[in-house]
Amino acid sequence: MSLTASDIARIASLARLQLAPEESDRLRGQINGFFDLVERMRAVDTTGVEPLAHPVATIQDVTLRLAEDVVSEPDNREANQRSAPAVENGLFLVPKVIE
Repeated sequence: MSLTASDIARIASLARLQLAPEESDRLRGQINGFFDLVERMRAVDTTGVEPLAHPVATIQDVTLRLAEDVVSEPDNREANQRSAPAVENGLFLVPKVIE
């Protein structure tokens, strides 16, 4: 897949960006370079290759270090809710935005 100058102009318009012609050319080269890389990666036969949770797992057994699930900060709920316009039972009340 390769983007043209008009594709870049349309993307910039959708993103509400104003690009100078040299910026447009530079971005087109970068984006097309990314697409080239993706195409080269797609060309690699990965049949039978298991996904990895961590890249080092290919050379050694990896055990993920997980932090203990404990409270590490004081409970400041009341202090944090003092400036809220509306609170009920420890919860912030917000206006209904969807009918």
